[in-house]
Amino acid sequence: MFAIAFFGALMMAFSIWMISKPDAWADAIVSFSEKAYFHPFEIVSRIIFGIIFLRFAEQTLYPQLMTIIGYVLIAVAIGLTFTPPSRHRQFAVWSAEKFKNTFRPAGFASLAFGGFLIFAALGNI
Repeated sequence: MFAIAFFGALMMAFSIWMISKPDAWADAIVSFSEKAYFHPFEIVSRIIFGIIFLRFAEQTLYPQLMTIIGYVLIAVAIGLTFTPPSRHRQFAVWSAEKFKNTFRPAGFASLAFGGFLIFAALGNI
């Protein structure tokens, strides 16, 4: 459950960046997508956190929701596994440019959801 809370805190940190500097966030997405490890990192990190959500779901206040999140993360990782890295990079660049104006409001929603994850993960302590 502490790993789920860590995920929520990480989400909140990225959300604050999105809110405070949406242009820098978009630039960071493009820059990260150019790294050789971008595609494998995206896959592996989703699998790891998906497993964490599944493993610790029962210890949270909302086990069914955490289980669903875990399965969604793993499903996205599987989908990315079958996506060519070049297409994944292309999508990252496209989305960074297309949604630059929505990063700030999305950041507020993400910030709230990160807080909810921390609450859900640590609420049974």
